[in-house]
Amino acid sequence: MRKYLQALPCSLIIVLVVSQSIPFSFAQTTRTRPTNGRKPEASASANDIPEHDSEMRGVIERYVVDRGSLTRSYPVSFSSGRRDRFKQFYNDWLSSLLKLDFDSMSQDGKVDYVLFKNHLEYELRQLDIQAKQLAEIEPLVPFAKAIGDLEETRRKMEPIDSGRVASLLTELRKQVDDRRRAVELGLRPEGRGGQSAGTDGAGVEPLRVKKTVGNRAANAINGLRSTLRNWYTFYNGYDPVFTWWNEEPYKALDQSLNNYASFITERVVGIRTEGTQAPTPNRAPGGPGGGGQGGGQGGGQGFQRPTSSAARPGDTSDIVGDPIGHDALMSELKSEMIPYTPEELIAIAEKEMAWCENEMKKASNELGYGDDWKKALEFVKNQYVEPGKQPEMIRDLALEAIKFVEDNDLVTVPQLAKDTWRMEMMTPERQLVSPFFLGGETILVSFPTNTMAQEQKMMSMRGNNRYFSRATVFHELIPGHHLQGFMSARYKPYRSVFSTPFWTEGGALYWELLFWDLKFPKKPEEKIGMLFWRMHRCARIIFSLNFHLEKMTPQQCIDFLVDRVGHERDNATAEVRRSFDGSYGPLYQIAYLVGGLQIYSLHRELVDSGKMTNRQFNDGVLKENRIPIEMVRASLTKQKLTRDFTTSWRFYQ
Repeated sequence: MRKYLQALPCSLIIVLVVSQSIPFSFAQTTRTRPTNGRKPEASASANDIPEHDSEMRGVIERYVVDRGSLTRSYPVSFSSGRRDRFKQFYNDWLSSLLKLDFDSMSQDGKVDYVLFKNHLEYELRQLDIQAKQLAEIEPLVPFAKAIGDLEETRRKMEPIDSGRVASLLTELRKQVDDRRRAVELGLRPEGRGGQSAGTDGAGVEPLRVKKTVGNRAANAINGLRSTLRNWYTFYNGYDPVFTWWNEEPYKALDQSLNNYASFITERVVGIRTEGTQAPTPNRAPGGPGGGGQGGGQGGGQGFQRPTSSAARPGDTSDIVGDPIGHDALMSELKSEMIPYTPEELIAIAEKEMAWCENEMKKASNELGYGDDWKKALEFVKNQYVEPGKQPEMIRDLALEAIKFVEDNDLVTVPQLAKDTWRMEMMTPERQLVSPFFLGGETILVSFPTNTMAQEQKMMSMRGNNRYFSRATVFHELIPGHHLQGFMSARYKPYRSVFSTPFWTEGGALYWELLFWDLKFPKKPEEKIGMLFWRMHRCARIIFSLNFHLEKMTPQQCIDFLVDRVGHERDNATAEVRRSFDGSYGPLYQIAYLVGGLQIYSLHRELVDSGKMTNRQFNDGVLKENRIPIEMVRASLTKQKLTRDFTTSWRFYQ
């Protein structure tokens, strides 16, 4: 799984990724030793540098920096003024595209034009979706606009009336306390004490809140605390009149906001909080650039924060999520150029799952367990290495995969890419959210520590056994995420604004499909290891889409992974937690298999037909950078494009 720090445009809460780990270095000397007495090849040559740039590169790079400037100027992400300004910004760029001579562009230029237009249209749809999400929580946070206005007024450098502001802060505190009472009344059963559900002595009406909406509101309130703190810190101590008037009103309002957020989190959402929560940094959607491409880079549900800080072994109360519904899913799929409905994708996943189960039975019979493949899976899970040996095993598996790629002439692996990958161990805390390996230039390895309880130790070892690991190491390193990152940093890097997990995770998954076809797994244990992960990716499509369609709860998703795929329960819990905590977009989990099937289909079209070799094809995919696969196809096949291109590639057969 690729590590990301970006967030989608509808996210309002910063994604925090903790990566404290211990470097592991002894493998490097083994990796870099020249083979057969040859010196390592040169790390680069002039022939590797692309000669021609797309006509759109300068346009896209200008857009990215302009958007960054605008994002930094409008940090209050729930502000209607911000939405209006960004709507104008995106529409202005769309208008400017119409003035460009599309027909005279090169194929790269036309691909970039279509990508840019698709991106802008997606961002505009996201603004509308965000407005709907805000409208759902507005009864819980009627004071949000006033707090946002304070910060925007400060940024405009308008004069401040300290006495009037003190009165406003006092009034806002009363509003916060009033809303808390309304929510508390809404939690009471109808007709308690002979009264209607809700009136109290002050005439406050009860407010009944859905768990998911409450979670969204609590996160927004913590964001409001951060906005308020930024505003107050600017004046406090520098303007003695301001401090004289506002020190106590500010402290009282901040405490009320904290109490209100904690109350909703504990009583409505059901997550235990511990002490005072620090205000959440108020990051505008999309991180420094202001937004990301559809489905996947992070936080697509909006108003979410990663719940890893609240995660505890054996506890699932922190897994809430925020289902986005059918219309928003269709918007995400459109941005990823996937011409299928959620229901069609679920049906594809079920079909692929049935294939996996049939292959599992074959491997199970080879091991002597008959058709009871879950018994065979239990046997494979127990083939783990002893404590202290996991890094050595990972090193050997990585070198095995590189040799397989090179022996079969599958893709170009630069010597520098082979020399520069590293290994670190994943912390016990992070394993509660990411129970398996994470990859890229550095592979983060999951394995239990002495601090874990015995049950957690066994689940971690069983879930990261030798044969499961054999199928994940090449996904994370070479030819997977490390090689992807190496190449995308060097070829068409300006396309990073269009980054999609359907290329990143789908590309790494595609290698699993190709390795299977090329007989990389020979022993039944190796086949079961690979099949387990393919079933896992089928399950991700089924449970994540059903969750966003409000057909499955988080607990049902966990049970599905345990019962249908054979996950350890703690690992299944961590998987679902990661899926819905806001650190990944709503389509991220489906991107693995769907993106993999897209590239696999394109491989059949171009390699199986004899039009390209494996190396030509795989190098070509990597050099297009992280863009929707249909645009990779358009580039490799020289497909005729129009400025009004719409997706139509039904890739699944």
